[in-house]
This record gives sequence, C-alpha cells and structure tokens, in this order.
Amino acid sequence: MDFDLDETQEALRDLAAGLLAKEASQERLEAHERGGAPYDGRLWQALRESGLTAICVPEHAGGAGLGPVEMAVVLREAGARAAPGPLAATLVSTLAASRYGTPDQQKRLTGATVSTVAIREPGRALADPPATTAERKAGGWVLTGRKCGVAYPDGDLLVTADEGLFLVHAAVPASGSASAAEATAPASGIAPAAEAAVVAVSEFASTGEVVATVTFDAAPAERVAGPEVVAGVRHLYTAATAAQASGVLAGALRLTTEHVRNRKQFGRALAEFQAVTTQVADVYIAARALDVAMWSGAWRLAEGLPAEEDLALAAYHTSEAARALYTCQHLHGGLGLDVTYPLHRYFAHAKHLAHLLGGADAQLDLIGALA
Repeated sequence: MDFDLDETQEALRDLAAGLLAKEASQERLEAHERGGAPYDGRLWQALRESGLTAICVPEHAGGAGLGPVEMAVVLREAGARAAPGPLAATLVSTLAASRYGTPDQQKRLTGATVSTVAIREPGRALADPPATTAERKAGGWVLTGRKCGVAYPDGDLLVTADEGLFLVHAAVPASGSASAAEATAPASGIAPAAEAAVVAVSEFASTGEVVATVTFDAAPAERVAGPEVVAGVRHLYTAATAAQASGVLAGALRLTTEHVRNRKQFGRALAEFQAVTTQVADVYIAARALDVAMWSGAWRLAEGLPAEEDLALAAYHTSEAARALYTCQHLHGGLGLDVTYPLHRYFAHAKHLAHLLGGADAQLDLIGALA
C-alpha cells in the first residue's frame, strides 16, 4: 500500500487540524471541563458546519461519500488535540450506515446530529459474536440484551445483534449524566422506543466523556443488515479507535519532545542526556508501529480487502500507546501529573481508547487465533 495521503485526504487533514487548533485549544478544553456539559457544543457546531461530521455520509444524503481512510485522517487529528466529543461515534455510525444501510436509513444518519454504535457487551471480547438477541414480531423487530461503553447514547444507535445490525433511537439520556438531547434532537423519523424498553446507565470514562451501559428489553428496532455485516461494523469501530489513539500518541510525543528540548537540568537541556533520548525513541517507535498497523487496516477496509489481522495489530498497539504515555509522563517529571498541563488529557484518552478495544491481552489472544 501507499502510505502517502492523496490530495483529498491532505485537504481533510489540513481542514481538521486548522479547525481543531482553534476550537479545541487548551483554553477551550479547560473551559469545557469546568462547564460540565456532555461535550463542547461550539466545537460540535464548527465540525458540523465544516462538513467534517458528514464526510462518510453518501453524496445522495448530503455527505462527501468518503471512506475509512478519510475517517482515520480526521480522527487522528482529533486525537492529536485530545479533543473529547461525539465525532468518532458519529463518523463510525454514519460510515456503517453508508456501507450497509438503505437509502432511507442513510438519510437519517447524516452527521447533522449525534449518532453512535453499540457493539461491546459486558464480559465478552470485542470479537465475540453478539449475545444481544433480535426477534421479529408482528410490528417489526425487537432487541433484548445489554451493550456497554456506548458513547453519547442519546441519539440514533446502530446496534449489533445475533440477527445483524439494527437501528434504534433510544431518546433516553444516561442516568447520572447531563442530556444532550436538546442540542442533538434526532430527525430520524423513527418512533422513539418506550422508555422502559431502553435504559442507559452512565459509566465512568477517564476522559470525562458521556459513556453508558444500555439495556434493551424488547426495544423496537429497524433492521439495517444481516449477521454478515457485524464483523464489518466492528472493523470500522476498531479502525476509528486506533486512529484516535494514533493521534493521541502523536500529540503526547510532540508535547514531550518540546518539553525535553526546553527543560534544563544541571545546565543542559534534558534532550542532551542519552537516557532521555532513548526513552523518547521508544515512544517514537511505539507511535510508528501503531501508525503502520492503523493505516494498513484502514486502507484494506477501503479497498474491500481482509483487514482482521491488520486491525488486530492496530488494536494491540493501541494498548502499547497507553503504556508509552507512562514514559511521556515520566519524562515530564512532576509536571506530567499537573492537571493544568495538557499531558493528563492524552494519558486519559490513551487509557480510555485501550479499554474500548479490550486491552493488550485480548488482542494477543485474537492475533493468536488468526495466525
């Protein structure tokens, strides 16, 4: 594969980087953290107005019709700023709808409002078949089961189940969290599921983002596609998570190299000490390993090639990225633990993203099973 970005991808990268530099600055992130809102509404509005939330939506539905590589380009830039928000959830769900949904379903998930995917299940590996069940009733399909780690569950949800991929509108904020319903009122046209049928309970996320365990109890749903697409949706989710992690590690590495270049000890810059440079080199190697696996997996998804092995490697290196953040903190000394310094956000995001994919041991098990 060619690891160089094409003209469209470079333009997307520059657009995302410029917008996030302005809308996800240190000052803005601090203000958001003090405010307690589920996400920065001004940042989301800027992303939406720029068209970045709709890059994976088909052209007939008002989007750019782009694919996994372009999704990874944008999410890597978001990770490089450690910017919280529903961008990743929305891009994955709109891309999944673009690949597997009907034209009407694609017009519902347009990136204009927040949408998300519900894939992970308690006590099960990400690669395991879904335990959530779908049953056809006289009035349509209903879902029963539990999904965990669902980001921003107030909007339209794409849910994996034993019978395939389903679209649910849960219209219930996670209990214990602020609701973004007013800011992201869905225009899907799907009748909201009864409150008793869909219950979202908030989870703790190290990034402070809205994450919930969602329980479906005979919840009304619309079928998107059959069981054959479940692995494909998981692959999109893995690629998106790895792309964010790639950006997070790149941002932390940049912050660390600037620090060791400017911080002086015993009259010399830290970067002049061999013990420091070798540790920075270790972080660089971890970043490059993640980049190679992530871009390879995203490219293979875009080309319709088998991507399971590449994405499993990317998921493993996502966990290694979290370990590399320990080195970044160590090289910062006590400053690395100061919450008024931005490194803590990178550390929190790296831990959260590694958790979403199940950790290193789960990925090594999967890699071994694929060998």
